[in-house]
Amino acid sequence: MTHLLRHALLGLLLIVGIGAFATYGLTWRPQAREALPVSCTANAAALVPGQALKVMTWNVQFLAGKRYVFWHDLAQGDDESPTLEDMAFSLDEVARVIRDEQPDIVLLQELDKDAKASDYQDQFKLLQERLADLYPCGTSAFDWKADFIPDPHIFGSVGRQLATLSRYRIDHAERVQLPVADTNFISRQFQPKNALLVSYLALNDGGQLAVLNTHLERASEPDDTLPKQITAVTQALDKFESAGTPWLIGGDFNLLPLGQYRRLPSEQRTPYAADSPLHLLWDKYPMIPTNNEASGIDREHWLTHYPNDPGLNGPDRTVDYLFYSPRIKRVQAQVRQDDTLRISDHLPVIARFLLPAAP
Repeated sequence: MTHLLRHALLGLLLIVGIGAFATYGLTWRPQAREALPVSCTANAAALVPGQALKVMTWNVQFLAGKRYVFWHDLAQGDDESPTLEDMAFSLDEVARVIRDEQPDIVLLQELDKDAKASDYQDQFKLLQERLADLYPCGTSAFDWKADFIPDPHIFGSVGRQLATLSRYRIDHAERVQLPVADTNFISRQFQPKNALLVSYLALNDGGQLAVLNTHLERASEPDDTLPKQITAVTQALDKFESAGTPWLIGGDFNLLPLGQYRRLPSEQRTPYAADSPLHLLWDKYPMIPTNNEASGIDREHWLTHYPNDPGLNGPDRTVDYLFYSPRIKRVQAQVRQDDTLRISDHLPVIARFLLPAAP
């Protein structure tokens, strides 16, 4: 009996060891901070202190479009991937909107690379090819990556990126890891690893503008992950501010502004807390849209998220924002809604700024 038990234990340890080795080999463990490659043509111009700057942030939903209710959208969602035709349509539409707006900086979230659900496309490369005449510089960073996810809905690779395009020279870029959900060791290897994509744009007086791009945790119910991530983002921005480096950040924060929680139907409130952790940022730094805009009389103009829910007939909440240093001046801002409702489950937030003048 002892002999059989010993062999059984050895067999169990072998199985556990093989499983741990496979998990380690199939998943990705980024560093806390790492330099990123930047593609930039030699003739890319530097920014000028005091100049106007137009910025767009947009979660493009891996170019999937709005004709689906995916398994991760709703409990009854059963679609697992979009068709090639729908992704081609969304790619063309994203390029059309960007070309029409011609922002100086484009911050994109949820572009896939080598992911099974999007037919292993390199979506950032496809978009860059369509916009090469406008944007000589670009960089990207993964915030979810694994060769294989055992979830039956995925059962293959994932690769999700943040991507930044710029008319102006990017001197260098880095990826900064944000806190992740507190779960068991095995599950943690397969989950998204939200991050900051930080691009440093040259100013012609020798200074820099820090441009940050992010996509925070999409929670199924409130926990301490998003507060920890917002705290980390705030600390990063505080460092730029205290160093006198102008900065701006855009992205999908997956958090509501003041006043919207109670406007959502009770079944739509589940992922959010009544007291939005986003206050850690808006208490210190200017936000687009402001709380007054997002929850005031014209709030419908500032809604940015149109969930893939057949029970909804339009956007119903704001989760995408731009924040910026008080040294930077807001000139104009909007959420482009009229012709973007069928491209992604998020809408682009666009703003014009004036950079600080030279001292």
